[in-house]
Amino acid sequence: MVNTNQTIDDRATRLSPDDLAVLLESLREQRLFRQEQLRHLAAAARAEDRRRRRSSARAEVHLALAASARMVLADVEAALQRIAEGRYGICPLCRRPVDRERLMVVPQARYCARCQQVREAGR
Repeated sequence: MVNTNQTIDDRATRLSPDDLAVLLESLREQRLFRQEQLRHLAAAARAEDRRRRRSSARAEVHLALAASARMVLADVEAALQRIAEGRYGICPLCRRPVDRERLMVVPQARYCARCQQVREAGR
């Protein structure tokens, strides 16, 4: 607690108790203002970090989606090539036909269900 009855003596300036009271109140208001300002700045920084993370996460999702789309496109292109070469629907590993039902669900399927499972288990 500051005693507002004190006076500050300087050769050029003499502050009265009222002057000190006004200055004290001004300093307290400034402290409150700056504390609030720092809270807002900290909140803005956290929000910016969240936006960056969301943007980064969104970018990662977009990259993953693009990579997945490129893989499926490559599988589709390969299936079209197999059709053109007369090899469509024949598993290249076991040389057996790929089930019609499988091809109806996944037309770009390269392997029969059994060989696909073996390949996925080996990963």
